[in-house]
Amino acid sequence: MDHHIPMHALPEEIQKMLPEEKVCKYCGVSYLILHEFKAMEEKVKAMEKEMKFYQGSVDREKRLQEKLHSLSQELEQYKIDNKSKTERLSMFFFSIIYLVERQLQEINTL
Repeated sequence: MDHHIPMHALPEEIQKMLPEEKVCKYCGVSYLILHEFKAMEEKVKAMEKEMKFYQGSVDREKRLQEKLHSLSQELEQYKIDNKSKTERLSMFFFSIIYLVERQLQEINTL
C-alpha cells in the first residue's frame, strides 16, 4: 500500500470541524473515511516495520547468546589444554635440567 498524499487539502472549514460533525449521524461512518483509512494504513505500516525490527532483534540476540555460550566453552577448553601443556613443558624442562646436571657432574668427576 502506497503512502496516500491528497491532491488537494481539505477546505479549512472542514479541517476545523469537530469529529462529530464529520460523521454520519445515521450509521456513524466518517465522511472522511478514506482519509482516515489511509492514515490508519500508515500507522499499521509503521508498526509492522517496528515489529520486524524487534523480531529481528530477538533472533539476533538468541544467535549472539548461543555464540557467546559456544565461545565460553571453547575458552574453558583452551584454558584446560593450556594448563596441561604448561605442566608437560615444565616436566620436560625439569628433565632436561636434570640430565644436563648429571652430565656436568660426570664431566667434573673425570
